[in-house]
Amino acid sequence: MMRPRWRVGRTVAGFVVAIALVAAACAGDEDRAATSSSAAPPTTLAAVPASTSTTTSASTTTRPPTTTTQVTTTTQPPRFWDGAERLNVLLLGSDAGVGRTGTRTDSIILVSIDPESGDAAMFSVPRNLTEAPLPEGMGLWSCDCFPDIITHLWANGEWYPDAFPGPQSPSVNALKAALGLVFDVDIQYYAKVDLAGFVAMVDALGGVTIDVPKTIVDEAYPHENGGTEYVVIEEGTQHLDGHLALAYARIRRNSGDFARMHRQRCLMVAMVDQLDLSDLTAGYRQFAAAVADHVETDLPLDHLVDLVDLLSRVDLDRLATLRITSHTYGASGHAGYQIYDLERIQADAHTLMEDPTAQLDTLDGDGIEATCDQSFD
Repeated sequence: MMRPRWRVGRTVAGFVVAIALVAAACAGDEDRAATSSSAAPPTTLAAVPASTSTTTSASTTTRPPTTTTQVTTTTQPPRFWDGAERLNVLLLGSDAGVGRTGTRTDSIILVSIDPESGDAAMFSVPRNLTEAPLPEGMGLWSCDCFPDIITHLWANGEWYPDAFPGPQSPSVNALKAALGLVFDVDIQYYAKVDLAGFVAMVDALGGVTIDVPKTIVDEAYPHENGGTEYVVIEEGTQHLDGHLALAYARIRRNSGDFARMHRQRCLMVAMVDQLDLSDLTAGYRQFAAAVADHVETDLPLDHLVDLVDLLSRVDLDRLATLRITSHTYGASGHAGYQIYDLERIQADAHTLMEDPTAQLDTLDGDGIEATCDQSFD
């Protein structure tokens, strides 16, 4: 299939702008880390010394100006990932919306970046992952785990706040801790967006073009504004507005959880690839308003310059992905509850994080571009 023109090159540079707006709009949010509870002023990269002028009195003899050489030494301020082998960010899609009760994080993606090399890995977490481990001192259950499916963990943080202690909200503490143990990594940051926010942000950016490998249909799709509707997204190259892009990411009728996870990952990469700064400029107010109203994050505003520098070096050609499915990683399960082989997930995840090309050589995977041409429905 013919792919749309790539407008910002083969990096996630476009994603930098979205992250910057998210962090800027959410500075001071209740869920920011305790160490970043108040918004810091923008970081000044370098102070430009004022020019020196010499005033000569008419009654004095003019002499050659004395040149004084000043040696300016600068100390590189610490970057917010210094000391961490990887920068790990949890991306959450919440199903909160009109006519819906509670909060379920039906979309869970962990993005992990090596700050030194810029190599990145992306892992989609199945919503039916059951018995995710919890650290000592967290939770209510004797299994030292969350016995329900992972998509319900956020709501349990809201219902039982004392069970999930930590520096942030109970729900954030719970998900960072549980998924950190699932992948055996330290998750430093998160960002969560709800249904209406996703629609508004995509619309503000002018929509997104997707190569749909197979027609998907939902006869009773739950509209983000309430009610249901009949939705069809035809096979082929399609330009989707925010509403249809959300439907593409959410539909699992006549499909399934794993196909939806695949579409979510490919949609996110397409949005990153196609982000045009002129589109963002034109829709800035709409985009910023959507972020302010619908996104929670603890990404540090006062280190955005460092984040821009890091993300600009991440190459989508070396973006490692892992398809965590019950077929490959399932250990046991029943009635929508699935126990996964966490040791195998951890081993394969670390293989990809250490060497992104390992997905092709040892895990029988494809690059992100090839997988997005495949349908898993």
